[in-house]
Formats: sequence, C-alpha cells, structure tokens
Amino acid sequence: MLFKKQVLEKIARGEVSIALRRWRKPSVKTGGQLMTPVGELTIDLVTTISPADITDTVAQSAGYEDRSEALRALSESHGQLYKIEFRLTAADWRKTLAERDDLDAHAVEAINQSLYDLDFRSRGGAWTSEYLRLVRCNPGSPASNLAKAANVQLTVFKRRMRQIKQLGLIHSLNVGYLLSRRGERYLECVEVPTKEGGEI
Repeated sequence: MLFKKQVLEKIARGEVSIALRRWRKPSVKTGGQLMTPVGELTIDLVTTISPADITDTVAQSAGYEDRSEALRALSESHGQLYKIEFRLTAADWRKTLAERDDLDAHAVEAINQSLYDLDFRSRGGAWTSEYLRLVRCNPGSPASNLAKAANVQLTVFKRRMRQIKQLGLIHSLNVGYLLSRRGERYLECVEVPTKEGGEI
C-alpha cells in the first residue's frame, strides 16, 4: 500500500489515520505492520465499505479535501472498496541508522558482509560498490540517469537502492539519492576510491 508524499506528511503530523483503497485483494491485513518513509504503521482494522460510507469526515481522515474528491480519486481504480485504519507506531529506523556514523571495526565488517551478500545473490555480479560510488559522485541526480550509468533497468536500479537504504547508507531525496552520514563514514573506513568517470 503506497501513499503520496503529501499524505505521508499528514500521517507524520497525525492528520491522516485511515486509507481508502479499491482492491481485488487486500494488500494489508488487520494486525499487520507497514513500513513507510515516515515510519512503521500498525494496521488496526481493514473493512469493506460502500461509497455511501464515505463522508466528508472519513475523506478528510484519509487525506482528501472532502467526500467528492475522495470519490473522484477512487473512481480511477477498480475492485472492492476498503477502509484501512492505522496508527503510526514507530519512527523510521532507517533514518536513525543513517545518522549513526560511529562505526567501529565490527560495524564496518557487518556492513561489508551485508553488501557482499547483496552482491553474491545478484545474477548480474557485484554492484554495491559501484552504486555507492555513483551516489557519492552524483548527489541528487535523477534515478533514471544513475540507472543508465549503471547499465540496468530503472526498476532494477531502484530495487537495489532500496536494499542499500535498508543498511542506512543512503537517503532518498525528492530527486535522486544522497550518501548518509553512515554511508560517508563507511566509505572513509574502507577507502573506496572515487574512480575517474564516476560523475555522469
């Protein structure tokens, strides 16, 4: 279940506590958790509803201006109408991790192992060092440009970047990426060189 940036900001401020979706099959369930860019959501209740159940109050709690705007947005998709009630229960641990740059030898080795595992599982061979280098040399560059430089499809590139983000090494920007404090410190520790041609 994805949220638009402006809705995520409202969730962080406590202004949005439900979502309205049309699904053929629910992608979340009551009692589950969902990680978002603003933190972890606990799903309190998932129920089927009808358009008649959407009042102005319900629509506003889902981030819409009123009932009319919610119905217009929901008419663009198909399937059963659901109301998902949730709470923001934990801050995004990736942001906290990204700010931790007090890396000792054990922390560096743990990151090395995690990156090695990502490389090892990749059918296309090792890629993590190259991606970190691209981000360091091209902060804020569009993902499409970075994917082209890495010679991979955009969907593959973004999936890999999410994996690196899980390690707290990068931040996602509105456009592109930026090394986190942890990422900068890690590269200093392992002395990954900036190769010529790293900028795109």
